[in-house]
Amino acid sequence: MCRIGAIKSKKYIHPSQALYLMRSQQKGHDNSGFAMVMQDLGGIFKDYKDLPILSMACTEEGMNIVDNILSSEGFTRVMHWTPETNPSPNLIIETMPLYVFLVLQYPKSYKYATQEEKEDLLVNTRLKIRKALEKEDKGYVYSFWPDVLTLKEIGDPKDIGTYFGLWKENSEFTAKVITAQCRQNTNYDIVRYAAHPFFLQGYTTLANGENTFYEKNKLFQQSLYKGYVGFESDSQCFLYTLHYLNKILKWPLTYYKHTITPLPYDDIMKREDKAVLLKIKESLAHLEINGPNTIIGAMPDGTLFTVCDSKKLRPVVIGKTDETVVITSEVCGLNEILPERNWQDDIYPHERETVIINNDLRVEQWQQ
Repeated sequence: MCRIGAIKSKKYIHPSQALYLMRSQQKGHDNSGFAMVMQDLGGIFKDYKDLPILSMACTEEGMNIVDNILSSEGFTRVMHWTPETNPSPNLIIETMPLYVFLVLQYPKSYKYATQEEKEDLLVNTRLKIRKALEKEDKGYVYSFWPDVLTLKEIGDPKDIGTYFGLWKENSEFTAKVITAQCRQNTNYDIVRYAAHPFFLQGYTTLANGENTFYEKNKLFQQSLYKGYVGFESDSQCFLYTLHYLNKILKWPLTYYKHTITPLPYDDIMKREDKAVLLKIKESLAHLEINGPNTIIGAMPDGTLFTVCDSKKLRPVVIGKTDETVVITSEVCGLNEILPERNWQDDIYPHERETVIINNDLRVEQWQQ
């Protein structure tokens, strides 16, 4: 099984916390990779919250390709950050030549553009960069969005943390929301794009488990939105369904659970909102999922949530203090980074529940 975790805090935290959270659950991963998405950034990125950040790993040739695309689109560099690395032959890691995080200014022609127009530009540019890098096999682009940074790598999570200097806490590289996973996709090829978390337009998901309705989801989702690409992992469908429901259809988060694991027909017929639930079950049947899984998600506004499959076959637990809330696979992770919490307040979500963590760290439990 995979191991997943999400940390949301009122204060800026360093990604070392995510590594410690994952390290305590190391029996649940196979040293095939580590990935994280950091949102609501602090440190050196704190003053650029309205500007998009391009997160990627590439070769020198890939960097030239990306620079040409950004220039042709009218983007200009504001800041270029490359993490200091610590190479060693003893580290189990499949490195890329360059790890690049660019803060960019929108093209001058977008000075009076709407938010929707800017968002569309970022998606189009990311897709163009991805296609160009794939064609030349020169790199990977993970996210292109304001106030978001994504890092993915293949290897031993402990060694990946060592390589990027992530075990040593500092105030320059921080965020208020960090999602992380310590395992690659084991059902398909090991590639960087397949590593959770997955990100699109402010939405993040990561999962422990599998989706046996992957082919059904994939065939339906490919026609829904231009940004639904890749499908290197069956769990990527969880992200696209979340994005489609909330971003495209403008539905509230409450309908996510009803879409991916709908109630049995007899239960629906007993409810006052049966007309709506029957429409969802009828029109979005191809977005239903199956198999043992737990999903953790982050919304564009910073809200965290978690849901389980309809039989609760994968573990998840939530713990909190006054300043921090953590969602993760095993309670040992909470014990590692939140030892001071009241463990009697820990929450173990059940199979028909969505647990929400708001920006004030208030925890809500929505029953399906």
